Amino acid sequence: MNRIKPTIFAMILLAGICGRIDAVTAGNNKEVATLAGGCFWCLEAVFEELQGVDKVESGFAGGRFDASYEEVCSGQTGHAEVVQITFDPAVISYADILTVFFSVHDPTTLNRQGADVGTQYRSAVYYHDDSQKAVAEKAIAILTEEKIWPNPVVTEVASFDKFFIAEAGHQDYYKNNKNQGYCQVVINPKLAKFRKEFPDRLKD
Repeated sequence: MNRIKPTIFAMILLAGICGRIDAVTAGNNKEVATLAGGCFWCLEAVFEELQGVDKVESGFAGGRFDASYEEVCSGQTGHAEVVQITFDPAVISYADILTVFFSVHDPTTLNRQGADVGTQYRSAVYYHDDSQKAVAEKAIAILTEEKIWPNPVVTEVASFDKFFIAEAGHQDYYKNNKNQGYCQVVINPKLAKFRKEFPDRLKD
């Protein structure tokens, strides 16, 4: 996967500032973002280290009914594995959140991230209001115009309906299973890339 250029990061951030309308609140002036980009263990591990993020929950969205992890893995539920991120917009903007999101997964592979294959691993932004929709669409337009990847961006931008939290064993998965093979082979490289790209955005 090609590295997103810092100048493109700045352009995405500008898109967020220009596109901002009303905030989605989660109480105490917090906002919520719901994102799908492959295995939710990976995204959870990244966003838990990001300044301004208060909580990251792994779960499912895009389908109509509650489902178990095993059912979602069948690819028959309509769900994508997602993370639901509660963040403080006074510290980090929604555009910042998307900048990190697009830098740590490949948005050009349809229903796939690496060896994880299936509709449950699709790339998607589930927007909570018109402001988030505008920011996401503008960010994708910029990435497409600048030809950051040789293939087109296939990230789905869809209205958020409902979040179904995954079982307890899937929460804080990386923190609790750092020596597990998937964590070593897949998540560690993503974290290393994230930490290198955004050293000034890491929590203490």
